[in-house]
Amino acid sequence: MGGQGVVSLGYFYLIMSIFPAGKITITATALVVALLAGTVAIVTSRQGERPDRPDVRVELERRITDFTASFTEDDRYRPPEREERRAVADGVGLLLDGRRKEAARRLSDAGFGLLTLTDRPTGRRFAEISEHTDDGGPGRGRGRVYVDLDNAPRWSVQVPHPAADLDTERLGVGVLRGAPGGVLVLAGAHRGAGRDGAADVAHRRDTVFHAVCDELLARGMPGIQVHGFANDSAPEYDAIVSTGRGEDGLREARELARALDADGLEVCRAWARPCELAGRTNQQGRRAAAERVPFLHLEFNRKTRADEERVDRVVAAMAATASGWT
Repeated sequence: MGGQGVVSLGYFYLIMSIFPAGKITITATALVVALLAGTVAIVTSRQGERPDRPDVRVELERRITDFTASFTEDDRYRPPEREERRAVADGVGLLLDGRRKEAARRLSDAGFGLLTLTDRPTGRRFAEISEHTDDGGPGRGRGRVYVDLDNAPRWSVQVPHPAADLDTERLGVGVLRGAPGGVLVLAGAHRGAGRDGAADVAHRRDTVFHAVCDELLARGMPGIQVHGFANDSAPEYDAIVSTGRGEDGLREARELARALDADGLEVCRAWARPCELAGRTNQQGRRAAAERVPFLHLEFNRKTRADEERVDRVVAAMAATASGWT
């Protein structure tokens, strides 16, 4: 700070030398203030806080699928340090509290930035929380968070296995667009990246993904987590609906299962019969059960995720569930 202080005093004495003693005018005083303010702005910028940028107009689904398209099992991935996880979760919390500048500063501690996007098809505004990278790619694989800026956030949709569970990120974007007040939490690496399942964020707690979900759960925000399965993993079903480890989302799960039935999908109801892939060991589901917050663990087969008409119906059903939480 010392260097900037010297510059400020230099400006001050320069102005004083221009105007004779006793003749300091309002104009001179204003000039001094403006110069000092400019110095303060320079100091702030050098401390890492980016000035607000105009809204960036995007097609949100395309932006997200471009981001996930490069994910592979060969990507290098290491779990983030605790302080990095905490910084991102804190930044998300500050943004939800309406403290945008503080959120940007806290996110910068983890190498993340905050950007406002306008989704062209819907006209809605979303905050994008993402790593600073030169090419907009996955960086260290920490993921992204999207927050509805036009409505108070009340619920989340979570996509833990983008690219690995093909097109689940498209389902997540669809739900975010389809109901007000959402937060999309998106993993930043293929689930097979790294060593010993390090990037399988649905089954680990040492990830940015889990830290953000934990922050949302601490605020009582219910969540929908979207997964995909191969057609032959549960060949008699198109969808598996579960409340994970807990039962607090049972009413919503039943309503959603009925809606999917009506759309022509064969649904396994995990509370009524044994179902494969019911998410009982899912870490975000365990945390939701501990907090007594509704959590829906949803699996859709590849046939459903590859069919545009089915995708539209599935997204509408999930969005209707989320709308009940607003």
